[in-house]
Amino acid sequence: MVQTQSEINQKNSSAVSVEMRKEHAEQIEKALQAVQGHDVQNIFFVACGGSMASLSSGDYFVSRELSLPTATYTSNEFIHRSPKILGDKSLVVLRSHSGTTPETVEAASFAKERGALTVAITMDLESPLAKAAEYIIHYNYKDGSNAIDGELGMYYTFIFKLLNQLEPNQKFERVVEQLKTIQSLIEKNVEKFSVQADAFGKKNKREESIYTMASGAYYSHAYSFTSCLLMEMLWIHSNAIHAGEYFHGPFEITDDNVPFLVVMGEGSSRPLDQRALDFVTKFSDKVEVIDVQDFDYGQTDEDLREFFGPLLAGPVMRLYADGLAEHTGHPLSVRRYMWKMEY
Repeated sequence: MVQTQSEINQKNSSAVSVEMRKEHAEQIEKALQAVQGHDVQNIFFVACGGSMASLSSGDYFVSRELSLPTATYTSNEFIHRSPKILGDKSLVVLRSHSGTTPETVEAASFAKERGALTVAITMDLESPLAKAAEYIIHYNYKDGSNAIDGELGMYYTFIFKLLNQLEPNQKFERVVEQLKTIQSLIEKNVEKFSVQADAFGKKNKREESIYTMASGAYYSHAYSFTSCLLMEMLWIHSNAIHAGEYFHGPFEITDDNVPFLVVMGEGSSRPLDQRALDFVTKFSDKVEVIDVQDFDYGQTDEDLREFFGPLLAGPVMRLYADGLAEHTGHPLSVRRYMWKMEY
């Protein structure tokens, strides 16, 4: 039987909806119940490196959707700066992939001492961070689980349920429901961008520096790509440039032989990205663009795409680091100092 183009398009856009594991759903509900009884008046997102970047998307959406003050801190500065409003009306969300980052573990204890409600996000239920915080949101990692039970599915579900609890809105309810298709959305976009990302790696394999640029909910992705992938894992010099700050100093380094990886976001900050892109492409011949509007959103509601774009950007951008690793012969697992000595 020959399929019509309409039937093919419908099949390609379909997404499998998968329920979160019961124990994970219960962890999120316990944390939300604690928030409900805590009279939360401010929220802090505290972590280091890539974990801090991951939490930043939650900060972005909470600060934009609610009137509560929020802030993202690197763990050690959170302790040393000791924000004055931190107290018994604070919610502190912490994250460490392994749950062993010393500064983040200490930050959890510090926040508890100040009376704050602490929620830790980690892949290890028995880790020091999990033991230091009052509530734990655990995610599965590289065990073949559906992505709804992974770091993205767990964190985004928690954030949008938190938003809906603090200020009920059917929009947030729809995000939570449509997050159940996250696995198929990630797979579609990884497949869609794999060739482009590999070509980027081949083209830039001998570059000693690559700048990243983004804004809004995507700036944290630029930061993470720069700090964790280019600098930490690939030993390529880099700087994450905020598109809104590009014209306030950084654009002076733009030249025809200077590589840029630019993320064109979806949402209110896109005009910032467009202005920067219009300039950088005039003077550099090495501009790679990841346009979030090109993502395959499947059957995600049109008005929710700005929430799903940051979720999909991480797996897509990781492909570009994989491409560099493949063509430079430098595995992403190689380190000079990290985990090898005291620092």
